[in-house]
Amino acid sequence: MPTLSRWFIKTGLVYFVASLLLSLLQKVGAAGEIWPVLSAFTPLFYHWLMLGWITQIIIGVSWWMFPRRDREQPRGSERMGWVIYGALNGGLLLRAFSEPFVVRGTDPLLSGLALLAALAQWLAGALYVAQIWPRVKLK
Repeated sequence: MPTLSRWFIKTGLVYFVASLLLSLLQKVGAAGEIWPVLSAFTPLFYHWLMLGWITQIIIGVSWWMFPRRDREQPRGSERMGWVIYGALNGGLLLRAFSEPFVVRGTDPLLSGLALLAALAQWLAGALYVAQIWPRVKLK
């Protein structure tokens, strides 16, 4: 298994556990006084679950298992793969920092960080498609 695939898969598993813990905290918080604060983390829960866990597992497995391109670069540009990894996870971390505050409407500056997070994640998705597309063959 390529190193990059291992990083995507392991990071995906970390986000899976983190999203489940966040969900548990929200359920426990719903019974107490801290629910209004924790309810602002609902979008983050979904981003961690869908982009952090599911998307990273898909990218990691497809990077590893899809048909090879050629002998020189069987999986495409490894450097571009790390850029994808960095953009996706950088965007997720920016979301973790900014999105709960944006949901609560407490700081307009953090809205800019949330936008930057979304752009980083979009870039990761576009670069991933550009890298994996040539490996999807009709043969």
